[in-house]
Amino acid sequence: MQTDNKFFDDLAKLGQSAVGTLHGVKGEMEAAVRAHLEQMMQGMDLVSREEFEVVRDMAKQARAENLQLAQQVADLQKALSETGKKPATPTSRKKTPSKSDKDTK
Repeated sequence: MQTDNKFFDDLAKLGQSAVGTLHGVKGEMEAAVRAHLEQMMQGMDLVSREEFEVVRDMAKQARAENLQLAQQVADLQKALSETGKKPATPTSRKKTPSKSDKDTK
């Protein structure tokens, strides 16, 4: 037998209502905290994940290019040393007079 007791029905409805209200308050609090944290992080001038990954990929590419160029320089120096020629240094090059130098003399 089931008894219809209005007190227990009202108590159950009140409990359900309280749970629903608490769930709504939880959602509002999370949204407020999230908005506050986002505002704080914008003030810190942090980079986004996408920007970080783009710069990281650029650094990897630059590092690989640097290693490739270093290897090419080493190969060229080795080839020059095998031929017996000394590589030209910036101070050992002859300066060719420019047209403006000829005009001033």
